[in-house]
Amino acid sequence: MSKPKPGTRNENGPERYGVVAIALHWLIALMIVYMLWLGYSTAHAMGESDPRRLDLVQLHKSIGLTILILSIARLIWRFFHPPPALPAHMPGWEIAAARASHTLFYVLILAVPLFGLATASASPLGLPTYLFGLFEFPHLPFLADLPRVEKAVVVVPIHTAHATLAYSLLALLALHVGAALKHHFWDHDAVLIRILPMRRKIR
Repeated sequence: MSKPKPGTRNENGPERYGVVAIALHWLIALMIVYMLWLGYSTAHAMGESDPRRLDLVQLHKSIGLTILILSIARLIWRFFHPPPALPAHMPGWEIAAARASHTLFYVLILAVPLFGLATASASPLGLPTYLFGLFEFPHLPFLADLPRVEKAVVVVPIHTAHATLAYSLLALLALHVGAALKHHFWDHDAVLIRILPMRRKIR
């Protein structure tokens, strides 16, 4: 039986992700970590009158929308380029847990920025959202067009959901990192290696 040929540099192979999948994975991951810190620090470490707050809120929204766009692109890429198979030694429950966590990851990285956009759309302040200052990103009309008094009512649960989902994403991220390290240092398999930008095995 011949050994399966690896995929091209851009496409996923049988044992390793391609360049596109790796780039999207790490770019989105880094942006999520920065966003979680930025969102927390903006909400809790700055007063409402801080002159930097508005600029940081706009940056927070811009990065969140970028994560949303890149995550949609990643989902489309994954649909047409299936990932490498999980190691054969993994028990059924662990495979099911890995697939469930990845599905939940996609749900959260789409839901968090969508609820963030909904929060901006329902804000009684009516501030526009500019994508890195380049152009105005449209708000959700069914929320943006509400009367101010109604916005004041609906924005609270929407923002609460946004924050709750963000903290859930943080918890899942910690679990994901822990699982990857467990595979590398305990199971000694290639689960972590196949998504790393470098091909050299870490110790």
